[in-house]
Amino acid sequence: MKVYENIDAFPDVKNPVLTIGTFDGVHIGHQAIFNKMKEEAAKIGGETVVITFYPHPRIVLGLDNSQLRFINRQNKKIELLKKSGIDHLIVIKFTKEFSLKSSEEFFKDLVIDIIKPAIVVIGYDHHFGKNREGNFDLLEKYSEKYNFKLIQVPAQSIDEITVSSSKIRKLLEAGNVKEANRLLGYVYSITGKVVKGKSIGKDIGFPTANIETGDEYKLIAAVGVYACLIEYKGKVYKGMSNIGFRPTIDHGALTIEVNIFDFDQQIYDEEITIFFVERLRNEKKFESLDALVEQLHKDKEHTLTIL
Repeated sequence: MKVYENIDAFPDVKNPVLTIGTFDGVHIGHQAIFNKMKEEAAKIGGETVVITFYPHPRIVLGLDNSQLRFINRQNKKIELLKKSGIDHLIVIKFTKEFSLKSSEEFFKDLVIDIIKPAIVVIGYDHHFGKNREGNFDLLEKYSEKYNFKLIQVPAQSIDEITVSSSKIRKLLEAGNVKEANRLLGYVYSITGKVVKGKSIGKDIGFPTANIETGDEYKLIAAVGVYACLIEYKGKVYKGMSNIGFRPTIDHGALTIEVNIFDFDQQIYDEEITIFFVERLRNEKKFESLDALVEQLHKDKEHTLTIL
């Protein structure tokens, strides 16, 4: 996949099949759009093109940023788009000035004049342009005016549950990572740098790697204990993670820590990725460290059964 940080650098390609969106999650609903694009491109000997925006429009416009969290960081989103088999990704820098473009200005100046799409594929709830005024009805008019084929992909459902980024966010905020992973089509993860903690885990026989994400907008799943897989330098390990405040020990700030099974390396300042497979239990305060250790042994057994 070729990535363009400047849309003016996009070359002429044969029969572009285009979609546009923020694609937070790159979930199975988005995958249905990409699969349809690839199917249509194969019919006409075309190439698939995705336009997305960075930073996210809601950040730039200051829309309730205190509650604004995203499933994936930008680099993870690009990685997932690449795995989806997209040929070209255009990342448009979103600014307040850019946000003032009307839907037709955006579509004519950038999409028609530069991309020249043969086919435009969109999701069932797609909106674009100033105040999100652009929609399917408007695109139908543009398709006649600018001579491209328009295809709308219906909502995707699993067991009668409609897949959407907002629904996945709510599942993660409730700690239901197992269901969120079903709707995503892959396992939700957090990537961060390992930082020094208080070494209490090591003292009780369960050493943990504490991580910081360095991204205030990354959505962190609900407080609790999780069965996880951990990727470090291309290798995958089993483990269990705690997101929370460690009430038995220190009632401190929110931490993300992971006990990596069968692992004994110093990895401070290294980057690891934690994949959250299933939530084991809520975080709780134990009467003593011995009671905590007893529970951690049970958590480990449960984790190994799940994994």
